[in-house]
Formats: sequence, structure tokens, C-alpha cells
Amino acid sequence: MKLKKNIPFNWSVLIVPIAFVLSLWVVFWIEIRFGVRFKHFGIYPGKLEGLWGIFAGPWIHSGLSHLSNNSLPMLFLLAALFYFYKPIAVRVLFIGLVFTGIMTWLIGRPSWHIGASGLIYMLVAFIFFKGVQSRIYPLIAVALTVVFLYGGLFWYLFPLDPKISWEGHSAGFIVGFFLAVIFRKQQSHLYESYAWQSSDFDPEQDPFMRQFDENGAFKPEQNCEILESNENLRLSDEQNTQAIPAEGLKDKAFSKQAAHENLKVTYTYKKKTP
Repeated sequence: MKLKKNIPFNWSVLIVPIAFVLSLWVVFWIEIRFGVRFKHFGIYPGKLEGLWGIFAGPWIHSGLSHLSNNSLPMLFLLAALFYFYKPIAVRVLFIGLVFTGIMTWLIGRPSWHIGASGLIYMLVAFIFFKGVQSRIYPLIAVALTVVFLYGGLFWYLFPLDPKISWEGHSAGFIVGFFLAVIFRKQQSHLYESYAWQSSDFDPEQDPFMRQFDENGAFKPEQNCEILESNENLRLSDEQNTQAIPAEGLKDKAFSKQAAHENLKVTYTYKKKTP
């Protein structure tokens, strides 16, 4: 695939990541400034009141270190999502947020699960698997860059530290993988796509694909149709010729000869100057 020309700048690449991370810091500032704690708005598995955390949990952090560790990866991953996959970025972000929270609520320990790390794992998995299966070298390079920068996060998919919500991390990673599978046919808007990559592509209606049978053998169907059409025209002309009486053919030949005889050709000579 080739990179498209004259691509307008996508302001969401800057606005969405900055606004999202800024909102995390605003919530944390409110907690510090007014001495309140929003911990109980996180996800608590198995309890109905813990369902609120599906939407509120990513904005709540246990401390400055927790928030700082999540801010920079969130900036980079959201920018990459909205730059390379703008048409589906909002859907991926919203669906990933909801289903990561739901899965955490289903498989998590009976404790408060807070922080945006589950969402970060979702973005890491989506960008990696989507880039690899796209077979586009720049997107594969982005996927490998994500692995290089955040490959150490892989170990936190397992219960190594009781203070870390590995359930939220695993839930986000699994959801990101399935989102990459679901949106596998959605190509990056930065690159030109072929007709056969479209979701509504029908091989039966494509002139090139119709040249092959179900076993992949070459079958020049279109050429056969052209030859058959020409043969039908030839047979039709012969039938029309046979249907014309001899006198009609004689008159027709005479009219053609008369037309040639009446054809006048005018020549113009230009005098050559010395």
C-alpha cells in the first residue's frame, strides 16, 4: 500500500490524548485540594455498586506515582490510535473502556480496582495486533515500537504483586486483542486500500476474479463471452444476408458502387517559394 497524498492534519491526535490525561490530573487535584477520596467509585467485582467503576475507575488513582506512571503511556497510545486509526478510534476507546471494566468486574478479586492501566493494556494489545495483521510496514513498525517501549508490562498480566490489579491488566489485554480481530478489515485511513480489501467486496462481481474457477484455475470467462458475442453477431449477419433477396443484394451493391463513384476528392497545391 502507498501513503495517501494531501492528508489533512488530524487535530484529535493532540486534543484527545491531552484532554484525557488532563482530566485524570484534574480528578486527582480535586482529591488533594478538597481532601476527598474517590476510591469507592472504582470497580468492585461481584457488587452492583461496583459497576459504577466501569466508567469512573480509570479516572481514579491511588497516588501521584500511580497517576504519573499511567499518564505518559496514555498520551502516546491515544495519539497513535487517533493518528493511525482515526475512523475507528472513538469506537475502540469506548468499547475497550466498557468491556475492560465489565471483564474486570467479572474476574477480579473482591477489592477496589482503580486506575487507567487496564485501558493502557487494551490500547497496547490493539495497536500491536492490529499493526501486525495489517501487513503494512509502518504500522508493523509502530506495533514493534509499542512492544519495545511497554513490553515490560507483560509481566503484570500475572499476579506478581497483590497491590496491582493484574485482573484489570489481563482484561484490557484480552479486550484489545479481540478488538483488533473484530476491526481486522478496517484499514488505516492513511494508506490507499484495494477493492478486494473492502468489506462489501464480491468476487463474483469482480471482472478479474471471474477469470478463475472455484479451484483457482485460470478461466478467461470474459474473453469467452466476447468471442461468443462476436460469433452471435456473425451468425446474425449471415442470417440477415440470407434473408435479403437477390434483387435486394444487387441494389445494395449498386448503391455502394454509386456512392464510391460520386465521391469527390479535392487537392490543394501550395507553391514552393525559393
